[in-house]
Amino acid sequence: MPNGSEHPRRISLGDDGPLLVEGPVEVTCADGTVAVSDRFLVALCLCRRSRAYPWCDTSHRRRGRPPGEDTGRPAD
Repeated sequence: MPNGSEHPRRISLGDDGPLLVEGPVEVTCADGTVAVSDRFLVALCLCRRSRAYPWCDTSHRRRGRPPGEDTGRPAD
């Protein structure tokens, strides 16, 4: 799916949430499957807890991080 717009895609990365990408998008997963969305904004799962992977279903909100998992942020 080529980018038909004249401007670059906007991608937003939060601290603990999904990766937000201006759509439409085509995502090729590690196993070779392709997921397509026509939505104007999609949330891509980064924690791999989503039942709708690669799309985020907010599972990251309901479950804590496994012990020892690095968040990339300094400790409080």
